[in-house]
Amino acid sequence: MKNNINPALQALKLFIGTWEMEISNASFLPDANAIIKASASFEWFEDGEFLILRQGTKNKETPWAIWFIGHDKDAQNYTVFYMDDQRSSRVYEMSFENSIWKLWRNGPQFRQRFTGEVNQDQNIISGYWEKSVDGNSWEHDFQLTYKKTE
Repeated sequence: MKNNINPALQALKLFIGTWEMEISNASFLPDANAIIKASASFEWFEDGEFLILRQGTKNKETPWAIWFIGHDKDAQNYTVFYMDDQRSSRVYEMSFENSIWKLWRNGPQFRQRFTGEVNQDQNIISGYWEKSVDGNSWEHDFQLTYKKTE
């Protein structure tokens, strides 16, 4: 593939590949010590116009989600469209700077934010999600780790 990657997405090249995703310490699971593992992959859509994150496996018995990541050339942040197996769809803003990956949404009744850090070797992303109903008090939602497998 020739380098047709959207210039606004160039900084996200390090995400491309297959990862093992691990969710732990989750507030939404009956057992707080349970660990959920699933595959995740980042790939270019249309030769680099968007970045797609696929988590889990659609049409299987594991939860799945898909994220379309793009960037308006006149906006400071990335825009992310999310859809999951529960037919929950959301729009997030995203930033990626100095190895810190952030996602957030400020919905009227449900706010979320993610902060993750890419390690020096660029093969592990360690982070956590938080949630809030009012935007003032935040609580832990779950830990999220990605380990690159290829």
